[in-house]
Amino acid sequence: MFRFFENLVDPFASGGTGTPPATLWAFFKSQFGPFRKWMIWMGLTGIVVALIETGVIFYTGRVVDLMNMSTPENFWGTHGVELLFAAVFIIVFRPLAITLNRFLLEQTLAGNMQEQVRWRAHRHMLGQSLGFFQNDFAGRLSNRVMQLGPAVEDSTYMFFEAIFYATTYVLSAMVILGQVDARLALPLGIWLVFYILYVRYIAKRVSVASEKWSDARSLVTGRIVDAYANIESVKLFSQGSGEERYALSSLKRLRLRFQRFLRLMTELSFGLNLLNGVLIVGVLGSAVWLWSVGEVSVGEVAAASALVIRLNGMSGWIMWVTIRLFEHMGVIREGLRSIAVPHELTDVDGARDLVMTEGKIVFDGLTHHYGKGTGGLEDVSLTVHPGEKVGLVGRSGAGKSSLVNLLMRFRDPEGGRILIDGQGVNEVTQDSLRAQIGMVTQDSSLLHRSVRANLLYGRPDATEDQMIAAARRAEAHDFIQTLEDPQGRRGYDAHVGERGVKLSGGQRQRVAIARVMLKDAPILVLDEATSALDSEVEAAIQKTLYGMMEGKTVIAIAHRLSTIAQMDRIVVLDEGQIIESGSHDELLAQGGIYAGLWERQSGGFLAEV
Repeated sequence: MFRFFENLVDPFASGGTGTPPATLWAFFKSQFGPFRKWMIWMGLTGIVVALIETGVIFYTGRVVDLMNMSTPENFWGTHGVELLFAAVFIIVFRPLAITLNRFLLEQTLAGNMQEQVRWRAHRHMLGQSLGFFQNDFAGRLSNRVMQLGPAVEDSTYMFFEAIFYATTYVLSAMVILGQVDARLALPLGIWLVFYILYVRYIAKRVSVASEKWSDARSLVTGRIVDAYANIESVKLFSQGSGEERYALSSLKRLRLRFQRFLRLMTELSFGLNLLNGVLIVGVLGSAVWLWSVGEVSVGEVAAASALVIRLNGMSGWIMWVTIRLFEHMGVIREGLRSIAVPHELTDVDGARDLVMTEGKIVFDGLTHHYGKGTGGLEDVSLTVHPGEKVGLVGRSGAGKSSLVNLLMRFRDPEGGRILIDGQGVNEVTQDSLRAQIGMVTQDSSLLHRSVRANLLYGRPDATEDQMIAAARRAEAHDFIQTLEDPQGRRGYDAHVGERGVKLSGGQRQRVAIARVMLKDAPILVLDEATSALDSEVEAAIQKTLYGMMEGKTVIAIAHRLSTIAQMDRIVVLDEGQIIESGSHDELLAQGGIYAGLWERQSGGFLAEV
């Protein structure tokens, strides 16, 4: 039975693609799609439950009147059948109606809604550009994704479980009291008007305070996660106290905003108790006065008393739920600042997969200044022929990494174009483009998963033998065999820690190289691929890398010029432009910039002067 209601909605089904709406109601509507037909039943069963509850309270007043009009000797004989039906209804039908309502609210709605919201938000975030993530805290972004799901789910749940139910309860209570005597319904009606106005007044302020509180909470999470993710730097530079101050400033802000939120809660409590006092005195006082003048019976006074006492307790619950709803609105608005951001880089309509034929790369009039007008690349044209191995040389900021980042389409150029086998990189799907390029970066962070999972990341269908062969070629197999994590997992099953922190820099780099070797893409990009390796390991891997380059189009960036001296061609970049191009021997013979850089090498590295 549980599984039936849990599976009425699949939260991970395809849907919700595109940029999430940035406004609250539109965002809620986008999430309600799979639940819409079941929400009708949630509402109907909620109405039925509320009517049953008010009916049971009203019936207790009738029982009092029946007892008052009968003697103990004839009570059961006269009213036994009626009371039996009432007992069966309360024991059987009431639990069934409530349970059906709970199944729909808890198993169908609550059990699926928040995971759907998180999944869709996470899926959209994965499509954002590298620049998007570089401009924000990973901790803050993840906090917004994680908070968004419960906020949407809890808001929807409380609407049906509390607001919808309570509205039906209050209206039915007014009808019941009005049928007894219209003068009993009047105090309840007046209370309801002031109650709604007061809730509206407080809720608006809570919404603003909640958004600020949520924003402060995300900032704290971002700063703390940032420190944990870079704990090595914190330790190396003895910045524990600095990180304490950095986090403390945001924690103080969080405390201040939370205190302001709690002030509203205290103010709310006072106003609510004042209103409820007026409700109790108004309805019960009227009921007692009407009884004293013979207008209503004792049972009706008892029913009115039960309804009002129940409403007194319920009003606090309703107020709390309403405040929570507006609190969630603040959380959702704060989350949508990141979630509802359109993708900066998207596939064009009708984009096709990249079709590799030769592996020819053409950079045609490429210009990119990162929106600053200076720096980056300026009118760079370069053709890398099929199977050619090209080395890129230049000081920091010369434009080397910009060139390969544009090739990978991590950004779109401000001018010019890039073609692979005649196909513009902006005209094919991003996934198919990157599937055809194997790239090893200088700082190859790993996923906090097993070594095996990291190696298979670029080629999930690879066999165990293929994976191990790639690890051997990258000089990684031997050290992998010695690994063991705190959970006792060994070798290829050992987990490497966040960003691979449990491995040395050289070990991480060898795993990254093995991963690209296993991917075996026709285009190979090496961005300081061996810079983290010691000379002995580099020498061993260098031979393997050259072997891996056979038949591939290769672009390699290196400060250590000896690592690219054997390339077919070396291209020298300076201030975003190509200054020289030729083989190692040709460039040395020219006596230009490259020759000067070669002469000024110290230990094989490119000098900055």
